[in-house]
Parts: sequence; structure tokens; C-alpha cells
Amino acid sequence: MTGPARALLDSVQQELAPREDDNRLVPMVRAGTAPRDVLAAVAAEEHRIVPCDWRSFLTLATRAQEQPLREFFTGLAQGEGTALGTLPKLSRALGWSDEDVAAYRPKAGCQAYPAYMSWLALHAEPADAAVAILSNFAAFGGYCAEIAKGLRERYGLSDSDCEFFDLFGAPAPGADRQAEAAVQAGLDSGRLDEGRAREYAHLFQDYELMFWNTLPDAA
Repeated sequence: MTGPARALLDSVQQELAPREDDNRLVPMVRAGTAPRDVLAAVAAEEHRIVPCDWRSFLTLATRAQEQPLREFFTGLAQGEGTALGTLPKLSRALGWSDEDVAAYRPKAGCQAYPAYMSWLALHAEPADAAVAILSNFAAFGGYCAEIAKGLRERYGLSDSDCEFFDLFGAPAPGADRQAEAAVQAGLDSGRLDEGRAREYAHLFQDYELMFWNTLPDAA
């Protein structure tokens, strides 16, 4: 039987299911037509995004009143810490040195996503934020899996080089159960507002697509 938390997440994810033409970068990577500098810029943007999201998740863990929510956000923060360590080799595999990444000027359209994450961390009810984040992860994970495949097949990157996208492209064991427990805790406490959660999720999806489309549009 599907519980209330799973039913809510499935419903929001169905609303946000991406269309084929929503993300303009992923098809370019799949076809091998995305310039390497654009892909290296994605890694450079992530160098700025990951530490920001790490702090945002820790802030949400601190603000959450239910233990399952605290554990959920703490787990996400740990994942960001792991991901941060994979970015230098991704950048180098795409032809950018550490100095290139440091000198890169990030794009507002890419950094809007972590800015909104920071807003959620400070202003949203953690249970509502959890629904929005989890609903977005469904699309983000699919994009990462496709990019990892394209980088291997079209750009000759190794498994080690693609570790960043692999981390987000496949859920960790037990992640679904932990996510459902977090959302259920929000429902049980009465602090989760479904309308606000859906609003946040839709905005999150818009910022997600803005991230992916800013760089190919600027190339």
C-alpha cells in the first residue's frame, strides 16, 4: 500500500515530470555536440553551488523539529561533502585547471538555484522544503545519469571522472525510505503544508532548468 508521504511525492513529481525539450544541454551532451568549455563551466558552477547547498541542508537540519527530517537533511549535507571532492577531477578531465575554475565568473542563471535553496533553508518550513527538494531530485538525478552516460560515450571520460554525476544519478541505498519517513514526519506533525510544498517544488524546477539552459544559451 502507498502511504500518504509516498502518494504526495509521487503526485508532485508527476506534475513536474520534465518534457524532452525542457533541458537544452542534456541532448547536446547525448549527441556529443556540447563544447567542452560549456561542460567545464558546469563543473565550475557546481564548485560554487555544492558548498552553498551543503550549508543550506545543515541549516534545515538545525531548524527541523522532527528527527526523521533532521536525519534526512544531515544525510543530504553529507552527500554534498562527498560530491565536492569529485569536482576537481571532473574539471581537469574537461580541460580546466584549478586556476581556471577559480578565475571563472559564475552566471546568475546558474546560481539562482542555490540562492533559492538558501532562501528555503532560512524561510521555509523544513517539511515543505523536503518535498520541494525531493521532487526536484527526481529530475536532477535523471539529468545527471544522462550526462554521465554521454561523457563516457561521447567525450571519453572515465568512471572516475564522472563520479560527480554518478553520485547524483543513482539514489543511495535506503534513500527512498529515509525520504518518505521525513515527509511522513512532516505530515504527522501537521507542519507540512501541501500547497506551499507544491509552490516551492514548482519554483525549484524552474530554477533547475534555468541552471541547465543558461550555459548552452550563452555559448
